[in-house]
Amino acid sequence: MNPGPHPPSPSELDELAARLETRLLAGGWWLASAESCTGGMIAHTLTNIPGSSGCVLGGIVAYDNAVKIAELGVAESILQAHGAVSAECALAMAQGVRARFCAAAGLEQVIGISTTGIAGPGGGSMEKPIGLVYIGLSTPHGSRAYRQVWPYDRIGNKAASTRRALELVEQFLAQNPLPG
Repeated sequence: MNPGPHPPSPSELDELAARLETRLLAGGWWLASAESCTGGMIAHTLTNIPGSSGCVLGGIVAYDNAVKIAELGVAESILQAHGAVSAECALAMAQGVRARFCAAAGLEQVIGISTTGIAGPGGGSMEKPIGLVYIGLSTPHGSRAYRQVWPYDRIGNKAASTRRALELVEQFLAQNPLPG
């Protein structure tokens, strides 16, 4: 995916969130987010749209590893073996938030989305550069993690990660418009 010369604008994110909300509501789907590097931007973007209470269950900002473990059920062994910025962690976060919110709301038709990465400007390495983000998607049909590397500043990397996470949910809904 070519990220383009500029990160998405707030209005672009709002347009995507409005489209996504329409699809979620039409299909009877609910969304829950587990966010590290985006710091709640996914939930914020979705709840900017009126009517989001009909399809957004909530979110957990799990910036610290202890919160990833305690609130999302990420195994400490995953963090030790792969680190917080990894496909394995993103997957565990998405699965954890989906399981937690399915149980809390008594619903099965929940989509869990997660982000974990290095927004910058510091914290990168050769193996895990600044802009590296993993996005996890967990649904009743299975779970998968996606890798992205963004070329923007901190806010741009967060916005691009939010956009990509919402696009992944939108793509899932295009292929699976109805729950189950």
